[in-house]
Amino acid sequence: MAARPTVDNPTRAGYGTLLRTPRALTFLVPAFAARLPYAMLSLGIVLLVLDTNGSYGVAGAVAAVSAVAQALIGPQTGRLADRYGQAAVLVPSVVVHALSVGALIALALGHAPVWTLFLAAVPAGASVPQIGAMVRARWVAKLSDRPATLNTAFAFESVTDEFTFVVGPVLATAIATGVTPAAGLIAEAALTVVGGLAFATRRSTAPALKTPEAGTKRASALANPGVRLLVGAFLGVGTVFGAMQVSVTAFAESVGRAGMSGTVYGVFAGGSMLAGVLYGMVAWKHSARQRMLGCYALLVLGCSTLWAMPNLTALAVAGLFCGLAIAPTLITGYTLVETLVADGAKTEAFTWLTGAIGLGLAVGSTAAGQLIDHGGPSAGFVVPMVGAGLGLVALVTLRRLLVAPSAATRTVARSVPLRPQPAGAASHG
Repeated sequence: MAARPTVDNPTRAGYGTLLRTPRALTFLVPAFAARLPYAMLSLGIVLLVLDTNGSYGVAGAVAAVSAVAQALIGPQTGRLADRYGQAAVLVPSVVVHALSVGALIALALGHAPVWTLFLAAVPAGASVPQIGAMVRARWVAKLSDRPATLNTAFAFESVTDEFTFVVGPVLATAIATGVTPAAGLIAEAALTVVGGLAFATRRSTAPALKTPEAGTKRASALANPGVRLLVGAFLGVGTVFGAMQVSVTAFAESVGRAGMSGTVYGVFAGGSMLAGVLYGMVAWKHSARQRMLGCYALLVLGCSTLWAMPNLTALAVAGLFCGLAIAPTLITGYTLVETLVADGAKTEAFTWLTGAIGLGLAVGSTAAGQLIDHGGPSAGFVVPMVGAGLGLVALVTLRRLLVAPSAATRTVARSVPLRPQPAGAASHG
């Protein structure tokens, strides 16, 4: 007997059905341009600072500071978008981002003190537009009554994320090595401004604002323990991204093929993109929680081989198999978190996951940079294995937290009174 369609156990809905959703393309096209820079920023910083400073450790640390700022501030901008609207947050964000990236470029080219690079990296990361989370929130608003198609939308978005991680590093590397190291970041800032502003103008597809009742406040999405567990798991995925960016760059440099680093990293992201496409085409019989554990275990297995690769070809093949587990893990994580939070906190919840990847990227790039400086390029590949391994331990140990509550008891749906209510007063929670 066919399973009843639910978010946790959906029947299959094709990508064609998804893209025929009314007005979907009006926000998807500018969103792609606006999210492509997300995959260019960290690597662009690494290439620029490495060229002007000469240290992988410093380059990785500056990129890490930018990613930490994004991870910490991004969810706050997501919460503001839930409250005031996406356009109200996007417009000032892209302006600040362009100015701060320009300052970082000027300081690096002027050989300013290292601490000034860290100072400029903070607003550069904090102002990165959270386009991926905003697009997912728009899909939820449009498809909340069509769970099968919503599951396909999450798969489509993860594939899009991975496609940007295929194109972004290659584009950043090609521009930085073919023109000038600063050109990669200039292109990143230009795409952010153009794409971000174009996306902001598509107001008709933005989710409706959810205003709490007078005298109440809405709890953060992070108050849900299941959301916190997924944030920790995505932190582990982020260490894979961060360590791979720095380690692949260092490995390619060590064998005299620096220009190939973006291609090798693109193969890694390409494996993830391929897996994401196929994942979204399957009508899964297992629960999202079971799929999350299985996909994450495969990620750990793939990461455990990277440090032993003897050359770039072998590294590209190992990266491909490692990447095959990435998109399915992310798709399932976004599917799970959507069931854990209520309307009015979707963008914030998605942004916490995106921010966790960014924070993990910061930790991964910093740790890998330090290991590379002291132990050689292959040492950096230990970081993905350890980071993903810790994430798997957390998921297995606390998997019971990933069971979705009923709509009436979702954490973020509870209105918290600002003042004590009189005895016998009716509850609005």
